[in-house]
Amino acid sequence: MRAALDDLVTRRLADQAAIPAFTCYGADTALAVTGAAEDLGLPVILLVPPTSAEPRFIRTLRAIADAAAVPVCVQLDHAKDETLIRAAIEAGADAVLADGSHLPPEENAAFVRKVLAFGAVVEAELGSIPGDEDRATAVDVAGKTDPADVRPFLEASGAQLLACSAGNVHGHYRGTPALDWPRLARIRSEAGGVPLVLHGASGLPREDLRACGAAGVGKVNVNTELRTAMLATLEAGVGPARAAGEDVRALTRAVQAAAADVARAVLETLSPARG
Repeated sequence: MRAALDDLVTRRLADQAAIPAFTCYGADTALAVTGAAEDLGLPVILLVPPTSAEPRFIRTLRAIADAAAVPVCVQLDHAKDETLIRAAIEAGADAVLADGSHLPPEENAAFVRKVLAFGAVVEAELGSIPGDEDRATAVDVAGKTDPADVRPFLEASGAQLLACSAGNVHGHYRGTPALDWPRLARIRSEAGGVPLVLHGASGLPREDLRACGAAGVGKVNVNTELRTAMLATLEAGVGPARAAGEDVRALTRAVQAAAADVARAVLETLSPARG
């Protein structure tokens, strides 16, 4: 069922819980993630990377979300191109990460403000979250969000959610992950009622994820962990599938099951009251 992302996140934060957002490169992943959410009776977010944001694919995710027994949002992730953003919203994306993090704060805010007029819920990113969203490599922490920039940025941009950098990275962490909790607390204070978003959750300790909701982080993005599990299952399953007579159906089901297992674990972790 359809739900507004900002309202949904705010309701989850009231229970000191967070919502996971899983990157989907195909419909199989979306079906697996949605099925896991339905099994647990929890909301979930289907993320569409710009590299996969073809309108037919977004319409497919929209159909999966609308048919779900739980609230499911479809969000275009890390979008910098206005034409792409407009096309994604027209195809059914109900939220967008308007990513102006590469711009000076004033230009970033102006970009976000412009995207708000397109009619979707808008997440912004302030600070630089290192790494590549689509390829997992070892990454050093850099570009942490300055709490002093948060309040003026939100006032200028009108962003409804804020992705921040506090020791998190896209991809694999080089060394032991260490979120900067004091910085997150200061960012939360400056953000007022705007929910925070944590990108790069793959590789973080479960206790960190469990603490997100209480720390004001209402949305947590997961990509690398999901891809790793799916690719490992695919790698192990190709030989047996060929030996079984090119059994693509069994292989596809196994990969979906791996994705569902990751989604189920993250969903439960971000809902500590259920444990």
